[in-house]
Amino acid sequence: MNIALIALVAVIIIYLITRKKSAGAPVAVDVIPPPEHKALLQEHVSYYAKLDEAAKTRFAQMVDQFLGYVRIEGVGMDITEVDRILVASSAVIPIFGFGGWKYKNLTNVIVYPDTFDNDFQFEGSEDRNIMGMVGSGYMNGQMLLSRAALIKGFSASSGKENTAIHEFVHLLDKSDGATDGIPELLMQHQYAAPWIKLIHQEMRRIEAGKSDINPYALTNEAEFLAVVSEYFFEKPEQLKTKHPELYEQLSQIFIQDLA
Repeated sequence: MNIALIALVAVIIIYLITRKKSAGAPVAVDVIPPPEHKALLQEHVSYYAKLDEAAKTRFAQMVDQFLGYVRIEGVGMDITEVDRILVASSAVIPIFGFGGWKYKNLTNVIVYPDTFDNDFQFEGSEDRNIMGMVGSGYMNGQMLLSRAALIKGFSASSGKENTAIHEFVHLLDKSDGATDGIPELLMQHQYAAPWIKLIHQEMRRIEAGKSDINPYALTNEAEFLAVVSEYFFEKPEQLKTKHPELYEQLSQIFIQDLA
């Protein structure tokens, strides 16, 4: 085999390897996050503040990678660096156990000053009660968030609620093609039936007033997953104490044992 042919084969092999990597999850790179990002994470994101130093570095890298492929823009306001950090943290928290996960079904996050209505209006309407939404149809690939809800979700008064995490869990659920409360790409097949059974058991407890889970979880299985995921990430110890089976299932889904 002559030298030219060897070189050609080498180029083809390198091309195929590169194409295969780019088609899947993003390739991990040793990005050095800006010091100001780590300072903002430490100040505003309690999830981050509880991590050890190695995990903090990885979290900050994942935040910067997210900001590199998703555009964050404001409606009627300028986006601050805190806004960007909080949105990216909301995205990273549910996927922190997965390594190189990328939200392939998201291109833009649109941030409104406050709640908005079904026509995406945030002024002059009495029906402005939407805090977050994953777009569909012509809005596919978009996420809409209320800045007020985004900030509240990371405040000390957030309780068991975090709107932005809720919406990113919907995106994870949607990644298998159906927003149905069964994140098949994250859950081994044999756990799907027990998970659905557990959902319906807890729904009956909520209906009977015997559960502290937000009744909005009764809307459907997809909302149940998003609501209990908020609880899991915001108050993991409390969830483990009051709902050990739910906690165990969510630990397996997200590959995180926060309590």
